[in-house]
Amino acid sequence: MRSGLDFERIFAAKQKAANGKLVVFALRNQLGWTRIGLSISRRHGNSVVRHRLRRLLREAYRLEQFQIPEGLDLILIPGRDARTATQQDFRNAITSLARRVSAQLATADAPGSAAAKSEPSS
Repeated sequence: MRSGLDFERIFAAKQKAANGKLVVFALRNQLGWTRIGLSISRRHGNSVVRHRLRRLLREAYRLEQFQIPEGLDLILIPGRDARTATQQDFRNAITSLARRVSAQLATADAPGSAAAKSEPSS
């Protein structure tokens, strides 16, 4: 994902899961496959460090993409302990956090939930 509107839409949904290594924001999409976006701020370090984190996250997603629920838009944000994280740490974090946030979305989308009641019916 590259569009700022996509990022805003996902952040506005406020569905997230986190651990010390990674924060994942998510929203369902209608595409049938999962897309990712990366948000790596300057607080993580200089350009070299940020690009290293970006490469590690992309590779972790590539290796774990078939273990992640389909039909999600994910924003991956390195956590406070990301600089010491290994490839395996990110792989484990992506799969577990994506499953957790997918379960949150399923609960929010369920009929009778508070989120479903607040949406106007057409």
